[in-house]
Amino acid sequence: MATATLLLPARSRFPAAPLPDDVARALGRAERRSVEAGERAQLRRHFQAQPDAWSAAALTRQLDVGDADGAVWLRADPANVVPDMHGARLMGHGDTLRPDLADVMHLLPALQPLFAGYGFVLDAPVPSRWYLRLPAGTTLPVFAEPDEVLGDDLFAHLPEGDAGRRWRALLTEAQVVLHQHARNQQRVADGKRAINSLWFWGGGELPERVTTAHAQVRSRDALLQALAKAAGLQADGEQTVDALVDLRQLRSLEQLGNEAIRPLLAAIARGELTRLVLDFEDGTCVEIDKGQRWRFWKKPVQLHDT
Repeated sequence: MATATLLLPARSRFPAAPLPDDVARALGRAERRSVEAGERAQLRRHFQAQPDAWSAAALTRQLDVGDADGAVWLRADPANVVPDMHGARLMGHGDTLRPDLADVMHLLPALQPLFAGYGFVLDAPVPSRWYLRLPAGTTLPVFAEPDEVLGDDLFAHLPEGDAGRRWRALLTEAQVVLHQHARNQQRVADGKRAINSLWFWGGGELPERVTTAHAQVRSRDALLQALAKAAGLQADGEQTVDALVDLRQLRSLEQLGNEAIRPLLAAIARGELTRLVLDFEDGTCVEIDKGQRWRFWKKPVQLHDT
């Protein structure tokens, strides 16, 4: 028997509309608990690393190239910033900017000498994921993840103090290089946002070991794929094994209820599935199993009910 775990966005990302009746009844009879909120905490519920602090840059580098061991890595992803009255806002990064190989071939040679002066190597094995290879033992400040900064004041999220001074200066210099580059004029003419900044994040070394209780992970997210690979899991496999299914991109309550949850409730009723876990980024965790069908006195619960 297997458990299916759905990795879901915060409940606030869904509209306040009613769920299908059978789904609402199942939620009303389910076990519900509160856990730590946030994207990183959500992933840590399903993956454990040794040492404990993992680096998104090192993990995705290992996924992309396989050469992450023995160095410190930092993501330096392509970004778009828009100035406003109070500074500048991060309006796009990575995949959202649809960078391509031509962008890499034009922009990286202009940026690489800037970082080489500090002993850093900049490359981009994937057009949306740019990396800085730093010497082993390099100490890094804390960088904000891009999704935390998106739409917000860029400068409010830059690393502070002496540890962050070099990185603030590097970001400014990189923005000057990118702002003046002709490739960005071509991108704008093609209807794309300019790549006029970078965003540093995810720094650190490759963990020695990653473990998980799941036997399979299904996700299009690079970090989740990297964690699964580090834990020795295959991307595809038998449907009957314990699986973690990444649905954090969902925003439709109809899709969540009818296409994601209802088929799994039917699998529980048929005895093909032991348990269904709904793990929301806001720290709500719902566990459903077949034995709960006898809790007929429990009232139906909607997604946003506490």
